[in-house]
Amino acid sequence: MLVGLVLSIVGLVVLSLAADQFVRGAARLAVILRIAPIVVGAVVVGFGTSAPELLVSALAAVNGRLDIGVGNIVGSNVANISLVLGTASFVAVVPVSSSVVRRDAAVSVAAVGLFALLVQRDLTRLEGALLLLALGAWFVLVLRGSRAAKSASSGAAADADAGTDSDDDAGGEGHDGAGLAELEELVGESAPSLGLETARTLVSLALVAGSAYILVEGAERVAEALDLSGGFVGYTMVAVGTSAPELVTAVAAARQRQTELLVGNLLGSNVFNSLAVGGVIALVGPGPVGDVAVQTLGAGMMVVICVTSWADMAIGHRVSRGDGVVLLALWLVSIVLLAG
Repeated sequence: MLVGLVLSIVGLVVLSLAADQFVRGAARLAVILRIAPIVVGAVVVGFGTSAPELLVSALAAVNGRLDIGVGNIVGSNVANISLVLGTASFVAVVPVSSSVVRRDAAVSVAAVGLFALLVQRDLTRLEGALLLLALGAWFVLVLRGSRAAKSASSGAAADADAGTDSDDDAGGEGHDGAGLAELEELVGESAPSLGLETARTLVSLALVAGSAYILVEGAERVAEALDLSGGFVGYTMVAVGTSAPELVTAVAAARQRQTELLVGNLLGSNVFNSLAVGGVIALVGPGPVGDVAVQTLGAGMMVVICVTSWADMAIGHRVSRGDGVVLLALWLVSIVLLAG
């Protein structure tokens, strides 16, 4: 039991630190290689922030513990929306733009719903391929949306030169500016070095993989010592641990009133978790989930929480403290139901 806890804690700490460095290194490499900012934001940063969930779940699935992998995906999706977003709303009210409600939230709910549907049975490689195909379709939508936004921004600039104002276009331009601001924060002011950033990315990726293995090993020992299901441990301890970087970032952003990208990043993380991580574990470790509670109650609560948050965003275009209380309460309820 003690060894399992130590392994889990060490794995979580190293995982959090290494994942942050991996995102920075990957983003800077992408800039050096002149990859478009929208691709960096949607693909590189999105993949990087979901790297802990991906490696932890994949290693668990390969080792025959698909229940831990599925529990981690379901628990991480729930934690992102209820724990992380709910906690951030206590620090400051989080505004949500109409475009995020229409596009990001809708896609996130659809991705979560698809994963919840497929996980009700044994996961197969065919279902894994379907999830990855859906992820590819999402990338295409993101790239097309970026091109449309650029065209609208160019049109707004032309109208401005002609003395014409457009509030909607200004709003879109502000959203693009926020995305560029996030990229600039990752890259920094000085020009990144190819050798240094390559080394940073490779070393941090190796540390993420190693710490993920240690975390899975520790989680298995804790589950056996406490006679808990692997799915429950994945849903709680492992999921909260892999979501810890998002929690720290969200609280810091709320304190500084820099919440423009907060909701979009969390929703995007859920898309990656459901489609990318779900697809990978189905390919590398297909079979029965082995934990009916996480498979049914856990997945059901995940959908309920995501739909509830979407409704809150659509109604008030913000996540208030009251909304945060509801989301946190639903998270606690889900844990009680799974523990029962």
